[in-house]
Amino acid sequence: MRTEGYPKPSFLSPYSSSIVVRILILITICIEILISFLGGKSSAAGALQSNGSPRVPAVIVFGDSIVDPGNNNNIKTLVKCNFPPYGRDFTGGKPTGRFSNGRVPSDFLAELFGVKEYLPAYLDPNLKTEDLLTGVSFASGATGYDPLTPQIASALSMSEQLKLFKEYVGKITAAVGEEQAATIVTESIYIIVCGSDDIANTYFITPFRKAQYDVPSYTDLMVDSASSFFKELYGQGARTIGVISVPPIGCVPSQRTLSGGLERGCSEKANQAAQLFNSKLSARIDALNAQLPGSRLIYLDIYSPFLDLIRNPSKDGFEVGNRGCCGTGNIEVSVLCTRLSDPKTCKDDTKFVFWDSYHPTERAYKILTTRTYNKYKSMFY
Repeated sequence: MRTEGYPKPSFLSPYSSSIVVRILILITICIEILISFLGGKSSAAGALQSNGSPRVPAVIVFGDSIVDPGNNNNIKTLVKCNFPPYGRDFTGGKPTGRFSNGRVPSDFLAELFGVKEYLPAYLDPNLKTEDLLTGVSFASGATGYDPLTPQIASALSMSEQLKLFKEYVGKITAAVGEEQAATIVTESIYIIVCGSDDIANTYFITPFRKAQYDVPSYTDLMVDSASSFFKELYGQGARTIGVISVPPIGCVPSQRTLSGGLERGCSEKANQAAQLFNSKLSARIDALNAQLPGSRLIYLDIYSPFLDLIRNPSKDGFEVGNRGCCGTGNIEVSVLCTRLSDPKTCKDDTKFVFWDSYHPTERAYKILTTRTYNKYKSMFY
C-alpha cells in the first residue's frame, strides 16, 4: 500500500515521543517506589515483613552472656569464649565470643523481627555504619542488675551499657541525621536479658550479699535496679522493650554440680529466688507501663518453657538435659571450656540442651527463642 503523501502517525512525532518517554519514566519510578515500600528495610508505617508483621528498623539488645555476641572480647575480663570449641557450629566454625556452639538468642530475635541474621557486638572493631543502623548488642557476659555482679566479673555494667547506647545514638545521628536517627531509636525493638548471674553467682556463691540480704530483699534490690535501667532507657527514646525473665537457673549444669548434691539435682533455692524475682519483675513492668506514656514494656516468660525443656528433653529430640556438651558437661564454662576439653566434648551437640555448664546449645536457643517470639509477638506491634 502506498503511503506517500499521507501524514506520519502522530505517535512518531518528536512531540509525541517525548510524552511517551515521560510516561515510561513515571511508570518506572512508581514501580521502584512500590518495590521499595513492599520489600525494602524501611520502617514506614504499613511496611511489612514477609510474615505479615510490621517492619522494625533495628533490634537493640542489653544484658548478659545469653545475648553477648562478643563484647567481652574487647574488654579486660576473664569471662570470654573467643576460642574453640566455642563457635564450632557458627558460620565457618569461628569462635566469635558468643557463649554457645553457634548463634545465640539475640541473633534469632533479629532474624525473627525481620532485620538481619546476626546481631553484632557493639564493641566489634570491624563494625560498619550499616550494622549500626539495623541494631547491635551491648550485652556483656557475667553482668547483672545488681551493680556488684559486673564488678566481680569485670564485665560491662548495665549503666555502662546504657552509656554505650548513648554513644551509639550519636554515631547513627552523625550518619543519617537527627530525624532518621530519632525514628530508629523510637521504632526499634529493645530486648533485655539479665538477672541470672545475680542469683547464681553474686547471691548464692559470693558470701558478701548473703550477709547483707535475705532472698526477698535481694530480689527487691534486683527489681529496683532493673526498673531504674528501664526508665533510663525510656528516657533515651526507647518505647518497645521486651524483658526476658530469669530462667530456672538452679537447673543449669553448673548449679547442679555446685548445689545439687551427689545426684546433681536442681538447686531449688536458686529456682525459688528466680521465681520470686520474676513475679516482682512482672508486677513492676505493669506499673511502669501505667507510668510511662507511650511505653510498651513486655514481660517475656522463659522460666516455664525452659524448665519443661530441661525436664522433658526427649519431647524436642534431645537426649541430655542435665549436663553440657563441652568436656564433662558438669562444670566447664568460659575459660574452663577450651581445646583441652575437646577429648571429652560431645560429637553431636544437637542431642544436648546445654552447650557448656551454663549456656544452652544453638538448637535449644532456637527452639526457646522461637517459642517465646511466637507467644508474645502480637504485643510488640
